[in-house]
Amino acid sequence: MHLVKLAVGVKDPGHLAEIQRRRAVADPPLRHQTRSFPKRAAELTDGGSIYWVITGAVLVRQRVLDVTEDVWDDGTRCTGLVLDPTLVRVEARPMKPFQGWRYLAPDDAPADLPEGGRTSGIEDLPPALRRDLRALALLP
Repeated sequence: MHLVKLAVGVKDPGHLAEIQRRRAVADPPLRHQTRSFPKRAAELTDGGSIYWVITGAVLVRQRVLDVTEDVWDDGTRCTGLVLDPTLVRVEARPMKPFQGWRYLAPDDAPADLPEGGRTSGIEDLPPALRRDLRALALLP
């Protein structure tokens, strides 16, 4: 089982990597904090990933290593999704905005791109142009 989550305010996969690099140094281990504890946590840690939606499309994934109880900076309890720092590029898949996270069945998950490979060069277009082309149904 996987999760899909919006990467709010993230411009591209490189930007996500930089944000996470800073977080991992400041407050290890690398994790994403979220309000709700997944009921299917055992399935997530058994080979599951979090798929990140960046500028309107799923572009990368990360392995979920653990799901723990955590605490926000203000002391409020939350959930920590402990992540492998490696971002794996996946075939771009458009996705409309939503709140929180959603489960993603393995059969519905986008395929990984070949290491160092590209499928079409779409990822090199500026995010605003990609978004506009998707809105016109000219890109997947």
